Amino acid sequence: MAFKDNPAEFRIIDIALIEPGPDHVRQHFDEASLKGLANSISRKGLIHPLVVQPADGTGRHALVVGERRRRAALLAGETAVPVLVRACSPEEVLEVQVFENLGLGVRAALDPRDMANAIQTIAERFESKDAAAEHFGRTATWLAQATAAANLSPQVSALLESGKISSTSTAIQLEKLAQKNEAKAETLIGQIAQLPEGEKLPKQVVEKVLVEEGLRRGKKPDTPPQAAPDMAPSPAAAQPASPSPAAAEVPPWEEAPVAPAAPATPAAPATERRRVNPGKVKMVAEILGLEAEDEEAVLARLIDEFLALKGA
Repeated sequence: MAFKDNPAEFRIIDIALIEPGPDHVRQHFDEASLKGLANSISRKGLIHPLVVQPADGTGRHALVVGERRRRAALLAGETAVPVLVRACSPEEVLEVQVFENLGLGVRAALDPRDMANAIQTIAERFESKDAAAEHFGRTATWLAQATAAANLSPQVSALLESGKISSTSTAIQLEKLAQKNEAKAETLIGQIAQLPEGEKLPKQVVEKVLVEEGLRRGKKPDTPPQAAPDMAPSPAAAQPASPSPAAAEVPPWEEAPVAPAAPATPAAPATERRRVNPGKVKMVAEILGLEAEDEEAVLARLIDEFLALKGA
C-alpha cells in the first residue's frame, strides 16, 4: 500500500524511542538554526508532529520525516513529542523525505507584513520592548526590525498595495529615508505615485538615495546628488532588472548568523557571486523575512544585524 493510502495514528511518545536511521536524507545541520528552533520548541512545544514507522518488536519507531525537529526537541530538553505513526515502505521512505522538503515543506513563510503585524500584536502584551524581545529569544534591535513592516505610513502602504513598490523592504527603506530627510522622501513618494499603471519602482532607485543620505553603505554616484532621482521611465528602469524580487521583513526563528561585509570592489559577475550555498541563503532569508533570491538584501540585513550587535 502506498504511503498516502496508509492510515496515520496520532500519538505522544518518548523521544528516546525514535530512531533517526543512518540513511536519513538530512545529514547536514546548521547549529544556529537548530538553536533557534529549539528556543521555539522550549516555549511552545513541537508544533508539527514527526512522522514515524509503527513500532518494531522492541517498541522503537524508525523516523520517516522530521530529523531536524527531533534534534531541536532533544536540544530543548523535550522527553516526549507528538508523532504520526504511519507505515512507509523502505522503497518510499527517501521519496517521502524529499517531497516533504520540496518548496518549503509543511510550512510556507508568512507575508512579511502579516508576520510583522503578528509579532507586534504579541509584543504589545509586554510592558517593555526588552521584555517582548526576550520572549522571542531575540534582541530589542531585532524586534524593531521585525515590526518595521507593521508601522508603514499610509502613503507608503498605499504604494505597496498598488504594486508600485514591489518589495516590503523597499517600503521600509523609504520610511527610514523619511526619518532622515522628510522632504526628499515625500518628493520620491510623490514621483512613485505618478508611475504608470503596472510599472514598479526599481529597487536601485531607493538604494541610490539611501547611499546619498548615508543610510546604507555603498559606492556613491560620481554625479552630485539630486533633490530626488529622475523618475522618467527609461528602458532600463522600466524593466524589472534581473532578479530583483521583493525583500523585506521580519520573521521569528533564529538570530541571524554574522556575515562579513562585502569588499568595496566592482560587483563580480553573477556566476562568481553565487558561491554561497543557495540552501543556506534560503534559510537565512527565511529567518530574516527576506526573499532568498535577493542575496544583496540578505547580506545587507546581516551586516546591519552585526553592526547593531556591536553597537556600531
